Amino acid sequence: MTYRRALDLPLHNGKAPRWLYERMVRLAKCVLAIIVDEHGPLGLLRRIADPLWFQALACALGYDWDSSGTTTVTCSAIKEALRERELGVRACGGKGKTSKLTPQEIVYVCKSYGMEDEASRFVRISRLVAKIDTSAIQAGYQLYHHTFFIAEDGSWAVIQQGMRPVEGLARRFHWLSTELKSFSEEPHKGIVGDAIHDRVLNLTDKESSEARRLCVDIAKEGPEKVSRLLKVATAKIRGPLDAWFQRRGVVDVEVYRLPKFVNWPALEQALQLSPSSFEELLLIEGMGPMTIRSLALIAELIFGAKLSWRDPVKYSFAFGGKDGVPHPVDVKRMDEAISFLEGAVDKSNVNWREKREALRRLASLAARLSSHT
Repeated sequence: MTYRRALDLPLHNGKAPRWLYERMVRLAKCVLAIIVDEHGPLGLLRRIADPLWFQALACALGYDWDSSGTTTVTCSAIKEALRERELGVRACGGKGKTSKLTPQEIVYVCKSYGMEDEASRFVRISRLVAKIDTSAIQAGYQLYHHTFFIAEDGSWAVIQQGMRPVEGLARRFHWLSTELKSFSEEPHKGIVGDAIHDRVLNLTDKESSEARRLCVDIAKEGPEKVSRLLKVATAKIRGPLDAWFQRRGVVDVEVYRLPKFVNWPALEQALQLSPSSFEELLLIEGMGPMTIRSLALIAELIFGAKLSWRDPVKYSFAFGGKDGVPHPVDVKRMDEAISFLEGAVDKSNVNWREKREALRRLASLAARLSSHT
């Protein structure tokens, strides 16, 4: 049995005020230091990659419980906290233009951890997970946020987010290296979103394994062969089928919609490069969602490969949110918690009993604030 959890991530305008963001960073440094001291850098990555834990952390840091900013601002606060306090984990990338700096930042972090030889591999992984969440899973979410976490032992995690601005919705994707068996088949630690959409092309589903293989084989045939196959596929879903629906008065049928755009130069590259795997196919420059969709529909309509059309989406309150939901931020108590935790973490003889007391105090404060709503 498959269990799915969902929560709303509506797109909110505006940005975190500086007074709140600075406190988020300070509080994050305390919480992250306690976790690393007890569970190590990998233990921190595991928690960051857990959708529900990440959501709870965002709430504890005082950000919107139901906002798309839960992802972007919390990741930014974590990134700054990890830069200011060395905990064996660093973050690269971020929102918008900052995400474009991810490759350079990965190289810098790898050098600082003595892993220069691994930099190109991490950059490739960063590109690949972004391509998978836009091209292999086609739910209409365009990525605008990408944060890549690297631990000193070489393990990694990714949190990235896409948006559907027309509906005002966001979707967050979580990845974790230590639980990853395949990049192309059910690779996520979790996917957080609002609605489960109909007819989502999901090439990461186990049911799509044959279709993934055929996508690679078809692409290697080059643009001329793909063009001929698309014409055959078009003939299969038009003409007689349209007439059948018209006779029955059906006016809006969303069964198959062939893409209006195919990147033929990308398919020419596939012909020249001859990719050996679905991952290599995705990493070809210009191999975007519409071109991948064309290959997938050819695989199903002409060669009979099964495609999964199931949306894979699976899965928030402490000091309040900047919009006053579920209640306004209580600055005095937030400062009290930060001061207490900073003192506990900075003590040279900090031990588990003190750390547990710090977390107990934080939980107590959260409970009291929740009772005020």
